[in-house]
Amino acid sequence: MAKFAANLSMLFTEVDFLDRFEAAAKAGFQGVEYLFPYDHPAEEIKARLDAHGLTQVLHNLPAGDWAAGERGIACHPDRVEEFRAGVDTAIEYATTLGCGQVNCLAGIVPQGVSQDEAHRTLVDNLRYAAKRLADAGIVLLAEPINTRDIPGFFLHRTEQALALFDEVGSDNLKLQYDIYHMQIMEGDLAPTMERHLARIAHVQLADNPGRHEPGSGEIHYPFLFAHLDRIGYQGWIGCEYKPATTTQEGLGWFDQARA
Repeated sequence: MAKFAANLSMLFTEVDFLDRFEAAAKAGFQGVEYLFPYDHPAEEIKARLDAHGLTQVLHNLPAGDWAAGERGIACHPDRVEEFRAGVDTAIEYATTLGCGQVNCLAGIVPQGVSQDEAHRTLVDNLRYAAKRLADAGIVLLAEPINTRDIPGFFLHRTEQALALFDEVGSDNLKLQYDIYHMQIMEGDLAPTMERHLARIAHVQLADNPGRHEPGSGEIHYPFLFAHLDRIGYQGWIGCEYKPATTTQEGLGWFDQARA
């Protein structure tokens, strides 16, 4: 049966970030994920995890100036040293939080940088991060993201990501498969996840259109949950959606999935 993790960057935002851990546990989630932990001391977050019996499932590497619209710097040729420093920071947090996997956001290709140069930079950075994280016992993930929501995002299709992973050549680099993003970019969700199951370490969900909770749009989530069980997916499913109203009012799908 699937294990669900609440994405605290999008769920339970009615309360302060550190109070979302308690809210997630009370709602029945076993794990949590979120974009970044870096605004809070790792020990403070760990105390919340322990107090509420939650597993830290995932967080991202530092991704540049998020407020200014940056969505990762891994493909930025002039930010390599910053990227590498971020790997060190992520390892420190993940180690303290007991987080076994960290996601790398490839980023938007900067103006004036060619696709080939962005590609080479991303390969080099992923190769570096995969080795450093492997030494720390942490799995590196990377995620294709749709170019409608984030125009210019470098990594945006499953096959593109996996071909790039082959070029990186590390056993410690796995796919983060976001159902919402891939429904927009390519569809064919169930066969794609089955075909590449061995390379998928984490799944995320939201419905389309709107990026709201399952059951609000076109994706048949009861089928996909059963499909993931049937093909033997053993990882977590991160709930990275924008509640249509409040988080609590939109959890009917979660109760049904666990029934």
